Amino acid sequence: MLQVCLNGPRTAADSGAVPMSPAALAAAAQQAVAAGAEDVHVHPKTPCGQDSLAPRVVAAALEAIRAVVDVPVGVTTGAWAEPDPERRLARIRSWTVLPDHASVNWHEPGADALAAALLERGVGIEAGIWAGTAGAGLFARSPLAPRVLRVLAEVISTEAGTDVGTDAACATATARELLAALAGAAPGRPVLLHGMDGGAWPVLRLAGALGLDTRIGLEDTLLLPDGRPARDNAELIRAAAAAMSSPPGGA
Repeated sequence: MLQVCLNGPRTAADSGAVPMSPAALAAAAQQAVAAGAEDVHVHPKTPCGQDSLAPRVVAAALEAIRAVVDVPVGVTTGAWAEPDPERRLARIRSWTVLPDHASVNWHEPGADALAAALLERGVGIEAGIWAGTAGAGLFARSPLAPRVLRVLAEVISTEAGTDVGTDAACATATARELLAALAGAAPGRPVLLHGMDGGAWPVLRLAGALGLDTRIGLEDTLLLPDGRPARDNAELIRAAAAAMSSPPGGA
């Protein structure tokens, strides 16, 4: 499965190609799905470009995207959008339009309670396990691990001054270490492996070689494999199909 991650925490300051408004997100999703994306991950934004878990903001993004695509659509629940765990939980419980799935970062405070609330509402869980964090161990001990929709093995974390996500030379090695740490944590649940910035394309190729789900989009990288700026998410999806057929060099 190839997922498109439309925008992430990025804003127009990062690139004019990053979709922000519900209309722009819908157009980007439609183009990416036409290019081959089978699933959509989105960060709903306020008018000023900040990630938000507010019911009205989430509903506007989901309704706009679902009007033009017929694939599953998921959203973030990242702590940067609402740092307080109790307020974040209250936001989720007040959603009026529900996504098909939501990513929950297991190293963030309140992850189990958040995941439980989403499951109670019938929302699938993408368990976000960031390299370089305690997420893998916390997830392995969680009683909710067998109930998640999929595990997101995410080579995106920076720990103690060592960049494990954006350095192409170490990204695939870090990815393999993360996959080993997750082995047996959620038997039978699919794994989606992805990287970020300089590590995005090496990790995507590794995912292809291992037969794992993966993702690409302007959240993870603004560049094509040859280093040129991507025009949009659809161009990244088309490039991913080609990149996954190549060997993960250096892995």
